[in-house]
Amino acid sequence: MAILIDDTTRLVVQGLTGREGSFHAKRNRDYGTNLVAGVTPGKGGTDVDGTPVFDTVAEAVAETGADTSMVFVPARFAADAVLEAHDAGCDTIICITENIPAMDMARTVSHIRHSRRGVLIGPNCPGVISPGKANVGIIPGEICEPGPIGLVSRSGTLVYQIVNELTQKGLGQSTCVGIGGDPIPGSDFIDILEKFEADAQTEAVVLVGEIGGDAEERAAAWARENMTKPVIAYIAGRTAPPGKRMGHAGAIVSGSKGTAAAKTDALEAAGIRVGRNPTEVAEIVAEIRA
Repeated sequence: MAILIDDTTRLVVQGLTGREGSFHAKRNRDYGTNLVAGVTPGKGGTDVDGTPVFDTVAEAVAETGADTSMVFVPARFAADAVLEAHDAGCDTIICITENIPAMDMARTVSHIRHSRRGVLIGPNCPGVISPGKANVGIIPGEICEPGPIGLVSRSGTLVYQIVNELTQKGLGQSTCVGIGGDPIPGSDFIDILEKFEADAQTEAVVLVGEIGGDAEERAAAWARENMTKPVIAYIAGRTAPPGKRMGHAGAIVSGSKGTAAAKTDALEAAGIRVGRNPTEVAEIVAEIRA
């Protein structure tokens, strides 16, 4: 098993005819993901390397049975693209696009959550990979191996680094999820932890957070009450200068709130071990699995 995507996934790429969309769609297809359609308004009836292109997501879903969308649409149109995929019936939407205005995402996330149907990952994220089954996004498949460790991260780069550390220690992954670092994500840590807790393949979870906001503190409180599987964490930004915003739009520290120290304290209070660096995270996982 896995979460969000697997070998039954039928993928439609919104923005397939663009440079980035076509490049990463081909990588995903080459990995083994079942790429069934693309969408670019005005280019319906064409194809990209044999993948049919439709004018709307509704047409793509009706013709190909697509159930998952990857969004590679320019920022000013991306929120509407997400809503289009949701309204067309896609159960999982993975939005790679960055720099989407926060107000656009506020209405989009609210709409999807209130519908109580479907899952949005992102925006500004590297996507999702279930090793050996499917890859939707920009995570390098060659560093991943199938196994029992779930991973959820705000940072895209740290997905790659920590997955590589796990793989080098023979610790394969069930699913790796980059939720993105924007202030208003489609899914947060708790959403993904809940799915890992219910997944039979996942036996332990690595949570990768960063300074800013309170998502990690809320996840720690939830995990303490609801997780039966071990959780291991890493917090990026330990050495960030006080008062500085580092990288992601969501990495905003206010006073003592949102600091690496505050997040580490909350996680450890919930019984979650926190590694000081990615290598130590993998060593803790290996110790727990021994």
